[in-house]
This record gives sequence, C-alpha cells and structure tokens, in this order.
Amino acid sequence: MPRQQQPAARPAARPVRRRSYDQFDATARALDSVGDRWTLLIVRELLGGPRRYTDLHADLPGVSTDVLASRLKDMEQSGLALRRKLPPPSAASVYELTERGHGLLPVLTALAEWGAPALAERRPTDAVRAHWFALPLLGALTGLTREGVLEVRLDEGEFHLHIGLRAGGGAGFVLPGAEAYGAVYGYGPADRPDAQIILGAEVCLELAQGGATLTEAVKDGRVEVLGDGPLAAELRGE
Repeated sequence: MPRQQQPAARPAARPVRRRSYDQFDATARALDSVGDRWTLLIVRELLGGPRRYTDLHADLPGVSTDVLASRLKDMEQSGLALRRKLPPPSAASVYELTERGHGLLPVLTALAEWGAPALAERRPTDAVRAHWFALPLLGALTGLTREGVLEVRLDEGEFHLHIGLRAGGGAGFVLPGAEAYGAVYGYGPADRPDAQIILGAEVCLELAQGGATLTEAVKDGRVEVLGDGPLAAELRGE
C-alpha cells in the first residue's frame, strides 16, 4: 500500500508588528499608542472606572467585537489599561486604566473642548449616552472648592462626578479618598449624592464652550440645583 503523503508543515506565524510612525518625536510616539480609531473613545469610557467587555461594546456603538478586542489588547501592551478578574462571587473580568492611561484625561478634556462647537446640531444618525457629557462639563466645574459626589441629570440620562482635591492642591475630579488617578465620573445616578443638578444637553454644551458660567445658568433657572450640603450651596452661589 502506498504511503500517504503527510501535509507540509506550515511555517510558524510571525507576530504582528503594530504600525508605527518610526519618528523620534513625542507626538508621534503618543500616536503610536492612541492614534488608532476607537482607542481614545475606549479611554473615555474607562475614565468612568472599570468596565466589562460587554459594557464597553454596548457604549461604543459602531465598533465591531474584533476591533474592540484588538484595541483593548493593544492598550494592555502599551501599558494604558489592564484586565483583572473581579473577586468572588463575581466571575467577570473588567478592564481599567493604568496611571499612564489615566494621564490621558487632559488630552480627552482638551479634545472635548475643541470638538464642542461641532455639536451645534445633532445628526439623525448620532448615538448619545448621558455620560458622554461628563468630560465637556468638567471645565465648567473646575472652580469648585467643596468635595463630594455631584449627580448630573439630563434628558438623555444620568451620571455623577466625583469632586475633590487632587494631590498637591487644586480642584479636581477623583473619588473621595482615592488615588489621584481614580474614576473621573460614574455611570447612572449616585447612591448618595451630595448635590444634584438638572439641565439640558444644550446648556451643558454651552457651559463647556464658555458661553455661560455655571453661576449664570443657575441664576437664570437653566440649571436647577438640589441638595442641602456645602457642595449644593456652592453650586447655588451661596
């Protein structure tokens, strides 16, 4: 009986090398890590704290599962994010930003400020999530000196901001008592907010663009402040 010919062994697959600008320049190096489509939007989502893969996919409409998985893997390799398992009884894994990944907060807030004028009109195909207004709103709240959890209510939904003092002084947005690179905001309503504000998305964007100050918007009734504590009093200008 003739011997069956064995199929030729396939050569080992070479590791895929990420594209690089190959320029000895800080901007080019930064874009090597975050210049791919969707990467900075994933950072935006993770600035709200650890998230499961399914939650990320749900809040990034338009991204394919393959692309999302690839970007998350790249972010892990670049030291921007890490994956960890939640303690029992949960068996879920979550992604979260590293300190270096959280260092992109000023980049995202600057991009949000730069891009805000392009939101003058909402396109019929535009998706929207309430927490996408968190970064544009940060600039309007930088003058606050009181610590606490601020719940923000929009027609699109709710989110909350962790307002406190960063290491070294100065107002910032961190979990009270957390490290300086803690979550910037939280999804949905807060469990025990120190203050609440109710406003429309248009007013939120106007504040982000500097068209009005928070004090002015509160005085003319376009922003409603709820709560009795020091943070609420400061928001009302008391």
